Amino acid sequence: MLDIAGTWLTAEDRQLLRQPEVGGLILFARNIENLRQVQELCRAIRRVRPDILLAVDQEGGRVQRLRRDFIRLPAMREFASRADAQRLAETCGWVMATEVLAVGLDFSFAPVLDLDHQRSAVVGTRAFEGDPQRATELAGAFIKGMHSAGMAATGKHFPGHGWAEADSHVAIPVDERDLESLRQRDLIPFQRLVGELDAVMPAHVIYPQVDDKPAGFSRRWLQDILRKELGFSGVIFSDDLSMAGAHVAGDAASRIEAALTAGCDMGLVCNDRGAAELALSALQRLGAQPSPALAKMRNRAPGSLEYKQDPRWRASIATLKAAELIV
Repeated sequence: MLDIAGTWLTAEDRQLLRQPEVGGLILFARNIENLRQVQELCRAIRRVRPDILLAVDQEGGRVQRLRRDFIRLPAMREFASRADAQRLAETCGWVMATEVLAVGLDFSFAPVLDLDHQRSAVVGTRAFEGDPQRATELAGAFIKGMHSAGMAATGKHFPGHGWAEADSHVAIPVDERDLESLRQRDLIPFQRLVGELDAVMPAHVIYPQVDDKPAGFSRRWLQDILRKELGFSGVIFSDDLSMAGAHVAGDAASRIEAALTAGCDMGLVCNDRGAAELALSALQRLGAQPSPALAKMRNRAPGSLEYKQDPRWRASIATLKAAELIV
């Protein structure tokens, strides 16, 4: 999965998207002007590659790429302090998914299942809660709303980024806790929601008492624990392999190979076209084939820009406004 620079496709973009090893494209804020422009961009992409997965980070709070003409969603931490928090989280999950699907995207990389330990600035209010039981309940409700709209859910960042203080976008975070400590807290949302999650995204965090590799490059984490111990059978996406936390594996070719070897079904290489091309060359050399599981991530209920006329939409917006979660 890669990205593009602007709000429309260039000839170079089209050529890259035609490569069968490119299975997905993620949109960032720079690709988005308004609702109709995003819809036309998605259509243009699908004219080149009808089968491609189109994604976005539309978590809510500060991580929200679709803004103009879209609902400004609350940070997930806002639900915990509200009465009827689970119903509000479910409503927000449905609203988010409905808008994202309506413009032709397949899914948002959501929800965050990290716990808020009051340590990680990069997680912070993106987390539902610091208590694993409460976080599980609220995330489960959000996922229920996503599924109701027809969107697949991606839990991130396995096995939990909330304790490590460094930001994996710019550093290599380390979590010194042992596996039993993680099982008793951070792994609980992943374990209890494993049957509801369609995909999981591992953290670029090293847990040295479990493995010397970041979770996204670790067969111990992805195969032994996520697949075998937790019984997860869905898609595994790497986090962005251009992030500093992934650089321990070498150049982009080495990173994509390490992610796939560890058990990822798709590697993300974003905000660095040279790195994306290097990763693509590596996949072509390896003869990598797309995982059949990726088809599960497709838009399950293609939406319409008339969604704001839906009585459920109007009722949902009124509910969130009454709770002062949106304006």
